[in-house]
Parts: sequence; C-alpha cells; structure tokens
Amino acid sequence: MTTRRQFLASTLAGAALALLPAGLTRAYAQAAPIGSIRVEFTRTVAEAWGDNVGLVRAEMEKTLAEILGPGFQRGAGNRLVVTVRSLWLASYAGGGGGGKPSDGGASNDYLESTATVYDRAGRQIASWPIMSTELSGGAGAWYLPDVDQRRLKALARNNAWWIRRYLAG
Repeated sequence: MTTRRQFLASTLAGAALALLPAGLTRAYAQAAPIGSIRVEFTRTVAEAWGDNVGLVRAEMEKTLAEILGPGFQRGAGNRLVVTVRSLWLASYAGGGGGGKPSDGGASNDYLESTATVYDRAGRQIASWPIMSTELSGGAGAWYLPDVDQRRLKALARNNAWWIRRYLAG
C-alpha cells in the first residue's frame, strides 16, 4: 500500500523530471560566457515611451553587466538580446490600499521582456519570457519630480536579475 508520504514524494519527483529538459537548456546556454548584451524594444514600446527607452536600456545593460560578473566577457562567447515587449507604470504611485478597489488597492508596475541567447553563428540557444513586477510606491517618494524615472530603473534592474537567474540555471 502506498502511503501519503510516498505518493507526495513520487509526485514531486515526477514534476522535477518534467522540468529536466528546461534545466538542460539553461546549462547549455551557460556553456560559453556572454560576450555582448543588447536591449531592444518593440516598436509600440519605443513609440509609447520615447526617450525613456534609453533610460531603461542603459539601466538594464549596466545591471546585467554587473551581475553577470565573470559570466560576461566583452567580445567573447554568446550574445544576449533582451527584447522589451511591454512596459507599464500604474497611474497611482502612492502607498497601497486595502483589498477592495474602493480602498485604493495595490498598484504595480510591469516590464515584460524576452531574453534570448545566441551563439557566435547567430543560432538561438535559449529563450525565456520574463515578467517583472514592482510596487509603484517602491521607488521612493511619489511627489519628487523624477519618480517615473526611478520606477523605470527599478523595473529594469528587477528584469535584469530575473534574466540572470535564468542564465545561471
């Protein structure tokens, strides 16, 4: 007779085995160091955010270069291309409210991207969809004039850390 503990253990083991191919892809993407990082934007994001895309690009490239450490060696290995597909800031950046819309609710900012690793020949090695979420009030005082820029930088850093997590396996 199978006990509850054995059943749960076998279920968890099956789930882990189901994720194995994804783990192998990550390890393969990690075989060579990242030699270049490029952040690009879909046309709709670039048109909607104008000059702010430069701010997001600079922050994400800088953060990725820092956190990849020895895994980033300019000019060597694979190329990392991050395509920002969606960027959204909540209209309200004050503190959170209660659980109901009439209480103010929580406000989140979002950045959706796809991180793709290419080898030297331009073949895609791995690709991951990334969705970053930050509290709209998490970037500091909402009443300061640079609040939106701080929120965009926070989203870019958050997204970079998620990309690193997928690259590291």
